[in-house]
Amino acid sequence: MIQLDPIVADPMNISAPSCCALCAAASSAAWPRRIVSAARAGGAATLVPAHARRKPVRKPFPPHLPRERVLVPGPTACACCGSTRLSKLGEDITETLEVIPRQWKVIQHVREKFTCRACEKISQAPAPFHVIARGRAGPSLLAMILYAKFALHQPLNRQSEAYAREGVDLPLSTLADDVGACAAVLTPLAERIGAHVFAAARIHGDDTPVPLLAKGKTVQARLWTYVRDDRPFGGPDPPAAVYFFSRDRSGERPQRHLANYGSILQADAYAGFNALYKDDRPLGPITEAACWAHARRKFFVLADIATKARTNKPVIVSPIALEAVRRFDVIFEWERSINGLPPAQRLAVREKEIAPIVEAFEVWMRAERARLSRHAEVAKAMDYMLKRWTAFTRFLADGRICLSNNAAERALRGIALGRKSWLFAGSERGGERAAIMDSLIQTAMLNGVDPQAWLADVLNRIADHPITDLPAMLPWSWKKSREIMLHAAAAA
Repeated sequence: MIQLDPIVADPMNISAPSCCALCAAASSAAWPRRIVSAARAGGAATLVPAHARRKPVRKPFPPHLPRERVLVPGPTACACCGSTRLSKLGEDITETLEVIPRQWKVIQHVREKFTCRACEKISQAPAPFHVIARGRAGPSLLAMILYAKFALHQPLNRQSEAYAREGVDLPLSTLADDVGACAAVLTPLAERIGAHVFAAARIHGDDTPVPLLAKGKTVQARLWTYVRDDRPFGGPDPPAAVYFFSRDRSGERPQRHLANYGSILQADAYAGFNALYKDDRPLGPITEAACWAHARRKFFVLADIATKARTNKPVIVSPIALEAVRRFDVIFEWERSINGLPPAQRLAVREKEIAPIVEAFEVWMRAERARLSRHAEVAKAMDYMLKRWTAFTRFLADGRICLSNNAAERALRGIALGRKSWLFAGSERGGERAAIMDSLIQTAMLNGVDPQAWLADVLNRIADHPITDLPAMLPWSWKKSREIMLHAAAAA
């Protein structure tokens, strides 16, 4: 049974009485990606995709994979008449993808000793560098362990058990020591990434809870991320993400992280950021830019018929929330059309096309809010926006600002999924190591770099690499140098 909001009788009549002509004209625009259709029986609801489904086509296997031909013997006589006078007409090939289990090997570095016949002294080449003092794992193995733990969220105890099944004994304590040593070696690179992020004119910020093991229980710690991504406004600088771990969520944490930052922060309405926006801040106030995706989510929950219909409770759908979601989607559709354009072009489109829609949205929302009780759920969703309207509309005056904070949320998505696998951080030191490795791996993925290959090469070369040229080992620089090497090899 679908219970309707008493304001209107028809759940699909989403145009409130106070709609303006602009909104009525926009009603013909595309609905959200999922179109809600009323149920025909039992109050159920179905979701109909807004786009046409394409017939799936099987893609060929990548051409760079080696091919092994297994020749199936042909017939020696005609299956019809029995004649042996056969001539090859062609062949049909059926490809099957196969995998060879990984191979382990031990590399022996042999250093010959020589004795001097004149002075009886012994001469020998120095021992090769190892990432971990007296360690036994090579850079490729270390990179695989780090990638599996922090990108694939495989705890070290599971990795140790998997290696043991393959005949290689790597105890959990050894793996933990290796991870800690690698984090210490790679810390300078993580610091360089952080400096690159905080040099941006606009960054995204967000946090997610991380259970931290304490005495007899777990406490709610936090993992913070700040993301630099200039690609939406055509910026030439590479994207990057930096992470921080903290035991709590007090406002002192972001104030410490952003102590030397003074530009635009795109974030949600977390109260801990408020001190950064004040005029009495030593470096001056940070410019606040609110997230429209957060605001839309509050309305979407109230308008999602399909989710509500799956419960046994009566479905209460707010037509006001439905109308708000439609207006949100018109704005987001315009924003998608200017993604990647320079700030000036983005600003021009916003002033001409988006600003009138936003202005009409505000007028409609304030009129509807005046008719609602302060205890209504849709009123709370409206208040979230109306109390911060200046921050929500700041994107109309600056082409660098995005409409949403989804860049930071995407950077935390893996952490949220990984919590179900590793359950908690074992210590604060472990959380800090995770922040370092997440900064490196997420930045590599943002730049289209294979994190495992990059980490293996960095761990192999970082000892002989000059500290003054450390930026050359950052993911985007490493990617360029590899492309140059591959191009030169192909040309030769």
